[in-house]
Amino acid sequence: MHKSLNTAPISPWILLPQVQNDVSRRRAEQRNRTLSRDIGLRAVHSLYDELTLYPKPGLVSPVDNGSHTDMDASTFMRSLFSLRHYFIRITRAGMDGAPFSELKQFGISAEASMLKATGGINTHRGAIFCIGMLCASIGYCRANGIAATPEAIRATLLIQWGRALSMHCTPQGDTSHGLRVAAAYSASGAREEVALGLPSVFEVALPALRNTLAAGGSWEHARVNALFSLMAHISDTNVYHRAGAEGADIVKRASGEFLARGGTAACDWKERALQCHRTFVDKKISPGGAADLLAASCLVHKMTTWMRPV
Repeated sequence: MHKSLNTAPISPWILLPQVQNDVSRRRAEQRNRTLSRDIGLRAVHSLYDELTLYPKPGLVSPVDNGSHTDMDASTFMRSLFSLRHYFIRITRAGMDGAPFSELKQFGISAEASMLKATGGINTHRGAIFCIGMLCASIGYCRANGIAATPEAIRATLLIQWGRALSMHCTPQGDTSHGLRVAAAYSASGAREEVALGLPSVFEVALPALRNTLAAGGSWEHARVNALFSLMAHISDTNVYHRAGAEGADIVKRASGEFLARGGTAACDWKERALQCHRTFVDKKISPGGAADLLAASCLVHKMTTWMRPV
């Protein structure tokens, strides 16, 4: 005779904790997807903030091509469109605390997408790196309930990926323009900036943005002052590559004079900025590194004014 099977139903009280855990996981996943999308889109908007700024000495804008003959604003717009998914993905990876090796692969894929979109023109290589790592840091903060303050974002960048970033500064066999110029002129590029926790963003450009806004200046004025502050401060490998040490001296001197006369608080600021633009174009100077760091600063400002603790 067969023994009867025990068909007593499982108590719902036994299943309840598992159901609750599943619901919590789904909610967390949905929240992280939404946050990563919002952070990624703000990264793209920050690059757009940089692109559309004018006057912007030597750099591409919708008004003109600056010192460039191989790219214009439409080139940058195609590049921006190609990067929209990258910033979302690297933010999501940062939320999971992904290792730098994984983040690096996202960046390599993003560079390939950029070059395909622009026909081989490098529009955003430095921004892909520095803004991508900022997105990862912001994502990590948000996923772990850490308020996305500038201090927390920078500390996360250094604590989570600082060692790997330091090693990334001196890769073997890399012959990029930035690394060659850095070696020749002791200048710093995107890799060095990020490995140090982006001091030019957090200590130079972000304060310039916020001080201008606090004094009643417009978003345009804030970005102009931040850009000139960066140009006066950093040793831009893009400038050295195109115009050498003489060009770098012109950039620092002109930017310092603009700021010393009050920056955008001076009534004639726009004409002086335009004169600086004309000088840079004449000398074929393009401070692309400062442009990337300006966009990164815009992102940090947007994140730290928009986001609140979870």
